[in-house]
Amino acid sequence: MLQLDSVNVLVRSHYLPLFSRLGPYPMSLLDDYAYRRRELFEYWGHAASLIPMDRYPLFRPRMDDRVRWRIHDWADEHTEYVEAVLAEVQAHGPIAVGELSEPGRRTGSWWGWGEGKLALEYLFSRGLITTSARQTFTRMYDATERVIPLEYRDSQAPSEQEARRELLLLAAQSLGVGTARDLADYYRLPVPASKVTLRELVDASALEPVEVAGWREVAYLHPEARIRRRVSARALLSPFDSLVWERDRTERIFGFRYRIEIYTPKRKRVYGYYVLPFLLGDSLVGRVDVSADRKGSRLLVHAAHTEEGVDPDAIAGPLAEELLSMAHWLGLAEVTVTERGDLERALVDHLTRP
Repeated sequence: MLQLDSVNVLVRSHYLPLFSRLGPYPMSLLDDYAYRRRELFEYWGHAASLIPMDRYPLFRPRMDDRVRWRIHDWADEHTEYVEAVLAEVQAHGPIAVGELSEPGRRTGSWWGWGEGKLALEYLFSRGLITTSARQTFTRMYDATERVIPLEYRDSQAPSEQEARRELLLLAAQSLGVGTARDLADYYRLPVPASKVTLRELVDASALEPVEVAGWREVAYLHPEARIRRRVSARALLSPFDSLVWERDRTERIFGFRYRIEIYTPKRKRVYGYYVLPFLLGDSLVGRVDVSADRKGSRLLVHAAHTEEGVDPDAIAGPLAEELLSMAHWLGLAEVTVTERGDLERALVDHLTRP
């Protein structure tokens, strides 16, 4: 599952996890799989996410959950307008909110959304319409029957309990081991209900309850999880990468306290605006605040820090290679480092070598 986010100081976040795992790949490939080959669909997974199409039926109970969607109350008060928007999407989709014949007035709540956006998002949350494509990240809405393949749209929807069971198993398969809160967070499931389902999965021998050193809560181990003897990973991670998106779990596993500071006033930021953790082997060893200067064709490293006890000279080489690879992937000519952080000098030294 790839989380979507609007921040674009570097690159849209859903492209980064594949770069972290595959290296430089054509970003058009992801767009092709999502919006032309229809192997992924957009919905509220961890947050707004691209999700494998075969999991679409597991989210249909969520589409009928009135408790989850506060936007239902607004829709109940504007039924005629919502029905008119639905009819327009069905007749003229794919369509952006600005292309509605009556986009409605903007409101002071709901992130300042206008009535047209509220109606479209309500219909999207209900599964009555979905995302057909993205144009410069603007969501293009279309009728669900024109986007979601028939085999997934017409398959029998599982019950809420059945869907929760399968989503928790998928979360456990992705994480390997996690607490009830870790596993519930992966697909943003309610924690109390998830704890009940996890006990049922243990009783069915689908998961194994285990103790993890240093963890206060019981953890659940997927039967296919294995500890590798050697890990040779090297990656810059998106703030919205599934490896680190549950911040408490990240700290428990890696000893890495991570907070995104996008919404923190500049004077109060500790590490920077858009900070990428650096994974080397099986450890998170540093973090870099980066942005893309597209006009100047530069990948800007505004700050570079090691974690406590990490030798800057030991990680500067691999980090420099990863930054150069990222710059190449983004079509940028060079990497420029500013004078912030204990990694700066060693990193500049590696970047300026022939």
